[in-house]
Amino acid sequence: MESNYYALGLDFGTKSVRCLAVNIASGEESAVAVSEYLDGVITDKLPGTSITLDRDWALQNPQNWLDSLNKVVHQVLKDGKIKSETVVGIGISFTASTILPTTDDGIPLCALPKWSCEPHAWPKLWKHHAAQSDADLINNLARQESEPWLKRYGGLISSEWLFPKALQVFRESRECFNSAKRFIEAGDWIVWKLVGRETRSACQAGYKALWNNFSGYPSNLFLEKLNKGFSQLNNKLGKEVFPVGTCSGGLTTQMASRLKLLPDTPVGTAIIDAHSAVAGVGVADPGKMIMVMGTSTCHMVLDQKEVFIEGVAGVVRDGIIPGYYGYESGQAAVGDIFAWIAEYGVPATYYSEAKKSGLSLYELLINKATSQKVGNHGLVALDWLNGNRSVLMNSDLKGVLVGLTLKTKPEDIFRAMIEATAFGTRIIIETHEESGLNIDELYACGGLVKNPLIMQIYSDVTGKNIKVASSSQTTALGAAILGSVAAGPKHNGYGSYAEAIKKMTAPAKITYKPNQENIKIYNKIFKKYKLLHDSFGREKLLMGKIYNH
Repeated sequence: MESNYYALGLDFGTKSVRCLAVNIASGEESAVAVSEYLDGVITDKLPGTSITLDRDWALQNPQNWLDSLNKVVHQVLKDGKIKSETVVGIGISFTASTILPTTDDGIPLCALPKWSCEPHAWPKLWKHHAAQSDADLINNLARQESEPWLKRYGGLISSEWLFPKALQVFRESRECFNSAKRFIEAGDWIVWKLVGRETRSACQAGYKALWNNFSGYPSNLFLEKLNKGFSQLNNKLGKEVFPVGTCSGGLTTQMASRLKLLPDTPVGTAIIDAHSAVAGVGVADPGKMIMVMGTSTCHMVLDQKEVFIEGVAGVVRDGIIPGYYGYESGQAAVGDIFAWIAEYGVPATYYSEAKKSGLSLYELLINKATSQKVGNHGLVALDWLNGNRSVLMNSDLKGVLVGLTLKTKPEDIFRAMIEATAFGTRIIIETHEESGLNIDELYACGGLVKNPLIMQIYSDVTGKNIKVASSSQTTALGAAILGSVAAGPKHNGYGSYAEAIKKMTAPAKITYKPNQENIKIYNKIFKKYKLLHDSFGREKLLMGKIYNH
């Protein structure tokens, strides 16, 4: 492999898009650029209108995605001094599930004058939660009908996914639903715009649209039972779904000119952003759990066999790495909990101390919590401040803190919450292992890996080594790897994910190893956490009594 070829990884996040240029022979990250979306997350009014949105709505403007895409590609080519003929491929990762209705030729309905003032014609961002009643309806009917696909999602689907969002459109704006010829994930739509051909990814379809490579989407009969006429949705989902790493086609002449790249530059099928991090941390085989740790945490595992696990958010073949079943679980709040304590859980004296020390409140709490001995604060917490995603799959669950005294300090609560999130991860790991999926070691990436205290606690609680990704751009790097595989040897790329990952990622520079003495203490505390977890999360009668008073 020559040393002057590059892959571009485009990572479309909630507020911005990031582009990373990677030398595919050396793995050197040559340039990175970020562009924020002009309209950001739309929660109040539709851009350019007086139309106000209801509670729990979250939309985006697809034109923002294209404008930001243009900026970041130009910037990395300039900063990296990269010539267009040396770009072998492009990979796309995107937050999911972000759904938009389009015409037959991929024009978003919201871009048409007739529909610009209709909220349902705009893309519903992943954090759009106004379709919860639709998700409840789907879940209840699926259980009643014993739908076989439900077990692939731990028995419960999310309001964030495609079918609940499409059902909301069907119920609340039938004309908009009928006018839409496609309902498509934003990542797949970006690929469509780049190559001029609709190509759906097994990642988005499998994890967010209830698709399976054997049975396809839910049946027309089931959709008709949900709402008469809703089975038309299956005609709006495209006919083909491809594994990640598949070449969707080459850049159109128009898009190549716009991006200052060559026509026919290969573009890979899209992948969900967190799932892209699996390749980005350097994993291409079973026995490892990848934790993408930020405001929330996503846990992913690869295996050659398919098993059905309690509370898993999805199991999809070819959805993360071709040839493997990819398992996804997660915790709805992690970093958000730590930020909440720093914002609301400290007295004025801590503000003064932080200012005097030149630290943020967060840094001060970390320092104070680090100096504590394991188990000394006497607290046990449940990390459900934003509900429980895995393994209980109940967004209505609430946080719990046990053991408070008049001597409890903010740093005690802070550390107890870090431990609670680590215990939550241990629950997920043990649930996988009880189902026959061995997890030998953990890999971690995301904003929280910068904190040694958090990482050491996770290692001690789980009793496993944790390898921290060497790249700070793991999601974009994973997308770039996808682009190099989409190019294939014919276009100076790679013939497999394993080959690309080996060349384009570096070994972990930091590995956290569990402290044997701490393991013994945390094993005792975990028993108390498990008791709380099962009492408050599984005993419905007890939960009902608590929440009704």
